[in-house]
Amino acid sequence: MSKERARRRAEREAERERRAAEHAAREARAARRRELRGRVVAVLPRRVRVARQGGLLARRRRDQNAVLVVLWFLTQVIAWLLLDGWAARIGVLVLSILLIPVLVTVIFDRRS
Repeated sequence: MSKERARRRAEREAERERRAAEHAAREARAARRRELRGRVVAVLPRRVRVARQGGLLARRRRDQNAVLVVLWFLTQVIAWLLLDGWAARIGVLVLSILLIPVLVTVIFDRRS
């Protein structure tokens, strides 16, 4: 009976040692990976976070700009679908670019 217990204890200890060796290998790999990542991150330039304004006026301006972009894009799509000549398409493109400041001032009453 004691020989059987000794054999089982030896098996448990061998299994525990095997698990400890696997854990140590995993930890060593993770440490190497962290060290490599640290070296790479140290070489790369830091990201600069630009915080945008969060007030009501800033949100309104972003919404207005989004509306302008969508309208400009729709104008371009319609012009490219309806007009056959390249000169007319380019003319609409140039005219719409030139009219954006006028529309901003007239529609949204921006006097700056």
